[in-house]
Amino acid sequence: MQSVLAANAVMLALPFGILIGVLLGLVGGGGSILAVPVLVYIVGEPVHAATTESLFVVGVAALAGAADHARFGNVRIKTALAFGLAGSVGSIGGTALNRIAGGHVILLAFAALLLVSAWALHSRRGDVAQRARRSHTQTRVALVGLGTGVLTGFFGVGGGFVIVPALVVLLGLPIAVAVGTSLAVIAVTSTSALIAHLISGGADWAIAGGFAAAAVVGALLGRRLGAGFDRNRLTSLFVLMLVAIAVLLAVENLGALL
Repeated sequence: MQSVLAANAVMLALPFGILIGVLLGLVGGGGSILAVPVLVYIVGEPVHAATTESLFVVGVAALAGAADHARFGNVRIKTALAFGLAGSVGSIGGTALNRIAGGHVILLAFAALLLVSAWALHSRRGDVAQRARRSHTQTRVALVGLGTGVLTGFFGVGGGFVIVPALVVLLGLPIAVAVGTSLAVIAVTSTSALIAHLISGGADWAIAGGFAAAAVVGALLGRRLGAGFDRNRLTSLFVLMLVAIAVLLAVENLGALL
């Protein structure tokens, strides 16, 4: 009976993994933030297990995306390693917070994160590379990396909606290079956060593996479909979806706490 339930859970995860991957390929970031709500409310995973499994999904998808971008010279390895090292330190602290927070508290905070992500994606519409560039300092880069790592460890998300603007504004990277480098950063921080999560908890590897494989396929498909879509309109629709999910999470989990 348990094997049947596990198989059903994997089958549920597959189409949503493809959908999230397609969103990543079309919108250019933010799609993986849907992994935790899908794992909790569609697949039925406990919150702490869902954040762990999400890290695996995010890490695998980011690694595949970074490898693809690296073929075209769109990954700055030294920048990614420096940023990722600070993020790895932050991810340990975020993981510790994840383990002491209750499930409803995590999901309420996640609703707030969805709103921040929606705002960040909305503000990124158009050519981000045309924004004013500032001279960067290693301190700024380290602080952004540290903060992103905390988000990764606590929520099980990649944080690309924070990393990409930071790489453009602080380091002056072209948008294509910022996206590729961001994926490499996410791969590093997700790996360190996943290790920290596994030390204090487990994961359903059948669900995580199936979800990750589907997300990679979806991302490759989304990138090919991207040329035929208006990215600004797609981003606007995705932003509306994030806001709707945030409202649903807030209503359900506030009711459970009151």
